Amino acid sequence: MSNSMTKGSPGRVILRFMVPVLLGNLLQLTYSIADTRIVGTFLGDQALAGVGATTVLHSLYIGFFMGIANGFAILISQMFGAREMERVRTVFAAALLLGGVMSVSMILVTLGFLNPILHFLNVPAELFAMSKGYVSIILVGMIVTMFYDIFLAAARAIGDSVTPLLILILSVGLNILGDIVLLGVFHTSVKGAAVATVGAQAIALVVCMIYLLRKYPFFRIHLHDFRRIEGHMVYEMIATGLSMGFMSSLINIGSLILQTAINGLGSSYIVAQTAARKVTEVLMSIFIAMGQTMATYCGQNYGAGDYGRIKQGVRFGYLVTCFWCLLVFAIVYLLAPAMIRMITGSSDPVMLAAATRYLKIDCILYVLVAVIFVQRNALQGMGDRVTPLISSGIEMLGKIILTYTLVPKMGYEGVILVEPIVWIVMIIPLIIKMHTIQRRQHGKSDII
Repeated sequence: MSNSMTKGSPGRVILRFMVPVLLGNLLQLTYSIADTRIVGTFLGDQALAGVGATTVLHSLYIGFFMGIANGFAILISQMFGAREMERVRTVFAAALLLGGVMSVSMILVTLGFLNPILHFLNVPAELFAMSKGYVSIILVGMIVTMFYDIFLAAARAIGDSVTPLLILILSVGLNILGDIVLLGVFHTSVKGAAVATVGAQAIALVVCMIYLLRKYPFFRIHLHDFRRIEGHMVYEMIATGLSMGFMSSLINIGSLILQTAINGLGSSYIVAQTAARKVTEVLMSIFIAMGQTMATYCGQNYGAGDYGRIKQGVRFGYLVTCFWCLLVFAIVYLLAPAMIRMITGSSDPVMLAAATRYLKIDCILYVLVAVIFVQRNALQGMGDRVTPLISSGIEMLGKIILTYTLVPKMGYEGVILVEPIVWIVMIIPLIIKMHTIQRRQHGKSDII
């Protein structure tokens, strides 16, 4: 099977899979940055702040749904690694069924309580209507996002990271084109940007479905595949999917609480944080790509029972991501202000100074983030649903506690320090777990 990650040089296999994933992530971020610039250019800083005030809520759902899809995909990768192709199709059928039910239920509940949620986020009164209109459309479109994520995650689970990249190229291109047409030509409000996002993803989903089902016969599900779904399979999928979904959600809930404090600091700091987070997402994209790669790589090799190969892959993941940290440090200290101006199109000195400070301080400890992503996803791929969730829970609680202690006393300087402090603490359970695995496997096949 050409997509198998259980054979060949671990380094080459990992890079061959990771590079398309990285390019795909960068494409998504390119759209996100372009969207920010287009909104700022055509609608101004006020509209940009309106979108930015709800970005964390949007990210919460994106992260949760992607986590669920990736959790389902871990079981697909394990079945694929074990060469159980009938079970691959059954798991895929269960993923579509469970993903549809979970996404529709969550979105309906959120829309019913949207006003209280936006008040909790401390969205400024002058931005409230604009923010609500934008995020309402985005939330409805999350139903499409759930199925989109499941198809792309399933492709990656069997070692195909090129197809998702091609689909993302289509989605991003349609997204940017839609933004320019709706905002620049028809002069719509921020709702136009939301419509462009949902519409582009819907078209990309249809293309993705047609292409994958034609390319991989074992994804062509029929009614009898749903009948073969077993109770223990549903339990494993829900447990793994919710573990990865909650892992992402806990991270974003902490960020959501932090956003409430940022929203209270004024529009300049909202835009500063929005821009700084966009740059941060670009700089951390290689960590995310390596994490996604580790989940699939470790999942397939765990299914094949090759623990020595897992050890080699994890060490290679450390090497690549830690080398990137050195490059990031140089990039930030040389180019941070220019990157912020490029993203926002704004020359507000308060905003530029705040965003630049955020990047220069936080990048010093990016090496911790590198290790966190490699270890957390490797453990998920090997079936550990608990330790990554504990680490993410620490991140959430840390952000909440520090938001209510540091930010009131230090303002935006407190916002800057929240995440580095949390990284230092949340890495501890991951290191302990990996060390425990090493000791348990000593004399057999070390994992790390």
